[in-house]
Amino acid sequence: MASALARRPFPLIPLALLAACNTETSTERVVGIQAMSFANSEWSEPVHLDTPVNSPCQEQTPTLSKDELALYFMSNRQGGLGNDTPDGCQDSFDLWVATRASRDDPWDTPVNLGSPVNTSDNEAGPALSPDGRLLFFYRWVGTGQRDIYVSRRDPNDLGWETPVSLGPDVNTTNSEAGPTFLKHAGDGDGTLYFFRGDPPITTDLYAVRITNDGETLGPAVAVPGLNSTVEDNHASVRRDGREIFFNSRRPGAVGGAGFDIWVATRENVHDPWSTPVNLGEPVNSRFAEFHPNLSFDGRTLLFISGAARGGLGGFDIWMSTRTVSGR
Repeated sequence: MASALARRPFPLIPLALLAACNTETSTERVVGIQAMSFANSEWSEPVHLDTPVNSPCQEQTPTLSKDELALYFMSNRQGGLGNDTPDGCQDSFDLWVATRASRDDPWDTPVNLGSPVNTSDNEAGPALSPDGRLLFFYRWVGTGQRDIYVSRRDPNDLGWETPVSLGPDVNTTNSEAGPTFLKHAGDGDGTLYFFRGDPPITTDLYAVRITNDGETLGPAVAVPGLNSTVEDNHASVRRDGREIFFNSRRPGAVGGAGFDIWVATRENVHDPWSTPVNLGEPVNSRFAEFHPNLSFDGRTLLFISGAARGGLGGFDIWMSTRTVSGR
């Protein structure tokens, strides 16, 4: 892949969670949702994840597992299925995963997911179902069209099956990318959020109903109230469905940087989204921020920013945490 493409934020630029998985009791679900009262909370100064997660190459589209012991992301570091390049990276992107023994432990050296998930093409935007059985991501060749795929695995097996396209309910002749899966309580189904379009042309956020096995239940529709006349993409939805983060190039960026992370809320899942507002400092800065990913408990926000903000080179993964406060 051309170095100019590697520098662009798109193949690398946000989508979802509504409630706890079915294995939780009703009491656990209620307590979990009641705990998500962040109306007066504040985000901490972001922390750079450093090595071995970040590298002098590109690290983007981070996503945490439900227990926060696995961190999936895309990277063009060496050791993937592409070709090595003179800058010490590779000419294509793969999906990688870093693990840790507990939330207090450091991240181990990331491992390439390997075949059949990764190929010599580009894989990006990993999104896990809360039970860890489904892995959504998008794939493209060179500078071509992006499509969203899903890979499945048995709960007792760490190996991923051969990915399959989500088909015409999601993928079109436009590009589809940036998936995030939101699990619905009680009925076993969920919603996949993603974006459609080709930057620097307008990109919009879409959603499609998805079964517990990763099958679509009808065509995707644009998410009302969130899209604008510019790029809106890579969303992440809190597990109770009442808060959504995404990156956008709409006016109002901190320092006029262009792309920032924006947030919208709603009282319940049947209400319309509020008018999105800029998440502000310290998460956003005079530099550009992309690819928000909210942890299952709603307290940790991962995102990426370029070398100008600091780090090891290219786009790197950053982390901010927030206080919990009564609503």
